[in-house]
Amino acid sequence: MKTELQNAQRLLLGHGALVLLFGFVVGFGFLFFLIGEISLWPIPGAIDYQMPGTYDAWRMAHLEGIANGTLLWVLAAVLPALQSIIARVYRVAVCMITVAWTIVIASVLDPLFPGARGLAFTPESGLANDIAFFLFFIGIVIVCGVVTTVAVKAFSSSD
Repeated sequence: MKTELQNAQRLLLGHGALVLLFGFVVGFGFLFFLIGEISLWPIPGAIDYQMPGTYDAWRMAHLEGIANGTLLWVLAAVLPALQSIIARVYRVAVCMITVAWTIVIASVLDPLFPGARGLAFTPESGLANDIAFFLFFIGIVIVCGVVTTVAVKAFSSSD
């Protein structure tokens, strides 16, 4: 019978792998942006197409997937230590998985829809920007809550 800790770790490892894979796929978009065509050696042929976006937007979207997926794996590793101060580690895992996906999805909107950086919500910013903004907002609020909870519980725990 699996414990809450084991279920949380499996969830973090699985979603960490999916977020990493998402980052890898976005890396192909970054590659195609850099070379100005869609081609994969040794597959013959190429499609002459310049991907939209900027170098910085593609790099950030690619690295967000790598960083967030890796951090989910790190959290899975440190979860046993967190269990000593936080009663519901499964809830922490679900919150951080939500953070990872919201940040990664929001980051990929910028290279695909130029001007969708999600830095501010304004009436003239466009739908893609507004979606990115709210995804970032949700992720940042949740991660601030989780990190604050961990800090407060860690420093207030007494043995």
